[in-house]
This record gives sequence, structure tokens and C-alpha cells, in this order.
Amino acid sequence: MFSVSVLATSQPLGQPLSHAGHAQLLLAAVLAIAAVVLLIVWGKLHPFLALMLGTAVLAAVAQVAPLDALAAFVDGLGTTFGTVGLLIALGAMLGKLLADSGGANELVDRIVDRVGPERMPWAMALIAGLIGLPMFFEIGVVILVPIIILVGLRTRISLMRIGIPALAGLSVLHGLVPPHPGPVTAIDLLHADLGRTLIFGIIIAIPTLVVAGPLLAQVLDRQVPVHAEARTAAMAGANLGPTGGAGGTGGAGEAAEESSDAADRDHTSLRRPPFAAAVLTMVLPVLLMLLKAVSDLTTDEGSRVRDVLDFVGDPSMALLIGVLVAMFALGARSGMSREEVQDSLGSGLPGVASIMLIVAAGGGFKTVLSDSGVANVIADAARHSSLSPLLLGWLVAVGVRLATGSATVATVTTAGIVGGLAGDLSTSHVSLLVLAIGAGSLFFSHVNDAGFWLVKEYFGLTVVQTLKSWSVMETVISVVGLLLVLLLSLVV
Repeated sequence: MFSVSVLATSQPLGQPLSHAGHAQLLLAAVLAIAAVVLLIVWGKLHPFLALMLGTAVLAAVAQVAPLDALAAFVDGLGTTFGTVGLLIALGAMLGKLLADSGGANELVDRIVDRVGPERMPWAMALIAGLIGLPMFFEIGVVILVPIIILVGLRTRISLMRIGIPALAGLSVLHGLVPPHPGPVTAIDLLHADLGRTLIFGIIIAIPTLVVAGPLLAQVLDRQVPVHAEARTAAMAGANLGPTGGAGGTGGAGEAAEESSDAADRDHTSLRRPPFAAAVLTMVLPVLLMLLKAVSDLTTDEGSRVRDVLDFVGDPSMALLIGVLVAMFALGARSGMSREEVQDSLGSGLPGVASIMLIVAAGGGFKTVLSDSGVANVIADAARHSSLSPLLLGWLVAVGVRLATGSATVATVTTAGIVGGLAGDLSTSHVSLLVLAIGAGSLFFSHVNDAGFWLVKEYFGLTVVQTLKSWSVMETVISVVGLLLVLLLSLVV
């Protein structure tokens, strides 16, 4: 601890840690990313360790002193963990309590009972959007899939017609809307404005969900005709965790197992919380952040109203308020004891520990990239090219996503690579760069992504069917998201 703190000040502030030439720094970045990719895909190493070793490769090739590289990595890891890690933990707690209290089921049942078969795909997209606000993708899938199967049995609508909109709702929010870890990490690393990113993310997410959800589902239904009646036997008695996919965010199997246990728990002694309480709990953190965004644009800096809204609208505080409200509005209202509420909150953390470590290591990797001078070299090269920074961010994220299978790794790695470009962009365009990276991180999920196997197993699909449905949906989200980012960049 002492040596790191001393070494952190051994380099003059603002001076790069490496004096290597531009070509050598670019080579260091390429080899470091290649090392991360190979260690995850070929070596089957956990992304947390792969990012640490990739940082070591970067430092060695860029001729950064080992202790300076270590100090920079630890500094970036600690800073990122202190911000994004807190959000991940609070989001996991909120999502778990929402599931265990019966709030998620109350929301779904209320909407499904009031929607006819023709509008059911749109209703499933809405349900997934609401549930997906506070939940991580894997947990949302585990909660929604049994509901999708049940709705398919009751309405005799094919699983693709109702399943694709639900999966699209979860995925779009996961990649584009704070407080999910990907967008929040990119916001932190690029120093983007949270309020603008949130508003732009919602503007882009809605039409993207419409296209990649209910509309695309009609096409995929003809390509992959799957019905609930043929899948109930597979669902019953199946171990619902993914069977493969060592890549991805890590911890998907644990999240699936925990949420499956929650779904199977006997809730006969509990009463479901009111519909309004479930909706309020899910949207409250986002509403607080939106109020902060509106306040930043409409009120004077230093005013009491703005100070209050800036405090409660901070992502960490907004999620903390959401968790505290959920303890009473969901936990107590459903009849859960204090011990049961605390057990539910605590049980949401183990499944996301891996995600927190990956995000933190990505922050450390980014810091070494930046402090070594690599980020500045890449930014200078991009400034002299005709390629849009938004398109560049998307392309880099796509490449990392295809190689590693992890949206989280793609987001944090790309934010570090293109971070030097943010200084030349307006506040609005930095937020759009965050969203371009988020869209790229969702591109074509395949066999190295844990989410791929999660969807395959839950829906009882073959690998080819999963590629023709889930992978196509993810690609459509990514491409449509990019197009909307580029369109929005013309008017902001």
C-alpha cells in the first residue's frame, strides 16, 4: 500500500509514463488487446485476470516502468470500483428484492391480463423494459423466461413472437441506459454527462426496441418457429443455467442459479405488493436521474433546488434511495420479515461479484492505456482520419465484442482506447460516443457469450436456431442503435 502510494507520485502530473514512439505505443495497444482476447477465448481465462495480464503486456511493450504501471492500474481499478462497483451492487440488491417479494410477477400478471393476443409482443417489450431498468440482463432473463413460457401456453402465441421483444427490452436497456454497468462505466471513463446520456439513451432505446423487438419478432417467427407446448417438458426439471459459454461477463451461471432458486421459492406465505409499488420501485432511480438532468439544463448552478436534485439524482444515491424504498414498498408490503428482506438483498450480491471485478479491471486497463500515452496517440490518429469518432467507437466495440463475447469487456476496453477523442467533442457528442460504444458492445452475440447459452437453454433452441434468432436480434439492436446515434448527432 505504501509503495503504491509513493510510486503514484513518482511521475510528474500530466506526463506520459512512456517515452516510446507512436508506432511502439500503437503496437503495445494492439498486442495488449490481442492478449486479452486470446486469454479469454483460447485460454478460457476469467476476464478479470485477462485484463490484468493484458495490462502487463501493454506496459512491457510500451516500456512503462513496472511499478509505475502497477500504480496506475491500482489507481484506475480503485476509482472505477468506487463508482461503478457501487452501482452494480445496489442494482443487484434492488433486482433481487423485486423478484423475491413477488413485485416482478405482480407487474407481469397485471399487464398480461389486460392485453389481447395481438398486442402481447408489445406488452412483453414493455414488461421487459420496466423490469430491465434495475436488473442485470442475466437476472432479467431468468425472471422473464418462465413468464414467457406461461404466456405462450395461455395464449398459444409462438415463443419467438413474445420472447424476442422481451429479450430485446432487456438487452437494449443493458447496453444503452444507465444505471446499467456498461453505460455507467463508459460515462465514468469518458467523463460524459450523465443526464444527457440518460436522455439520449432513452430517446435511442425506444425506437431501437420497437424495431428489434415486436417488428423483428414477426420475421424471426417465420425463421425459427418455436412454441411453448414443445418446450414445457424441457423446462420442467431442467437445470436452467447455461451449459457452456465460458466467455461473457462471467457469473451468468451463478446469477441464473440464484434467480432460478428465487423463482422456485415457495411464496405462499407472502402477499404480492401492489402494482403501483412495483412500478414505482423500478422506475424511481431513473426518474431521480432524469430530474437531475432536467435541473442541470433549466436551473441556475448553485441554487438550492439544483443542489438537492444533483444529490438525489446521482446514480449511486438514486439507486440507494430505490433500495430503501423497495425494502418497505416491496419487502414489508409483501409480508417479508426484516431478516428475509436482508437475506434477499444480500443474496443478490454474489452473482454480480464477477461483473464488478471485470469492470474495475477494465478501469485499471484504461488508466494504463491513458497514462502511457497510447490513448493520446490513438486520438491523434483518429483526428487526422475521416472516420467519425462515433463510428470509430462503435467499430472498436464490435471488434472486442466479437472476440471476447462480453459486452462489459467491450465497453470498458473501447472506452479506454477511444477516450482521448472525448476532449475534442462537445458535451452532447461525448454522451453519444458512450451510446455508440454501448451499441457496438451488443453486436452479434455468439458461442463465446454466456448470454447466448442462457437464451439457448431456456428456450430449448439448437445452436443454429439461437444464431438465427438471438444473435440476429442483438445485431439489429447494435446497427439500429448506431444509426440513431448518428442521426441524433446531426441535431444536437
